Amino acid sequence: MKNKKVHIQNLGLIDYQEAHDLQVKFFQETIDLKLRNRVENTEIETQNHILICQHPHVYTLGRSGAKENLLIDAELLAKKNATYYEIGRGGDITYHGPGQLVVYPILDLDNFFTDIHKYLRFLEEAVILTLAEYGIKAGRIDGLTGVWLDHEKQIHPRKICALGVKASRWVTMHGLALNVETDLSYFGNIIPCGISDKAVSSLHLELLRKVDLDEVSSKIIKHISHLFEMEIE
Repeated sequence: MKNKKVHIQNLGLIDYQEAHDLQVKFFQETIDLKLRNRVENTEIETQNHILICQHPHVYTLGRSGAKENLLIDAELLAKKNATYYEIGRGGDITYHGPGQLVVYPILDLDNFFTDIHKYLRFLEEAVILTLAEYGIKAGRIDGLTGVWLDHEKQIHPRKICALGVKASRWVTMHGLALNVETDLSYFGNIIPCGISDKAVSSLHLELLRKVDLDEVSSKIIKHISHLFEMEIE
């Protein structure tokens, strides 16, 4: 039985560790239920969640990343009022902070489709469609995850949305981070996603005006729900 219902929670500005712990809770509950269903030959529905939030200044390093891509030490981190975590998602180092929209889907992909490549492309596509509503043309660059501007000619390619996910038994966690009103100077303290020859951008920088995060959030959820054929709760 496939459960396409998805419970949305907007957590607002929340400490990275607190949001991570909530993800892990839902993630592990779903995996445990799937194992129980298999062992006991039951068909109890698994639940799907999407957490939406912003974080205080924080740098996170994925399991395939290099710590050398963090260009500042603990003392400078403290001066910038930032924290640092090494975590279990894919990808290298990235930054999260106020004004950046973070979306964490904790989904049982058995309820939708079992294809991680398709999952990543759908998350990217939801962002691409959202940006198009603001008149911004965005897309993908071969060999690189995330959503990019000037992705075709690549005269001045710049990343506007980072992706990094973890999946086990077709259950996902972590997700995407879209720069909306983000202070991009914080990216100067890292080699973003391990890519040294490309810039970062934000909706604010591209539009040269203030952008409402709740508005952007509603658009992204609209496109994710359509692509995945979800029933939003």
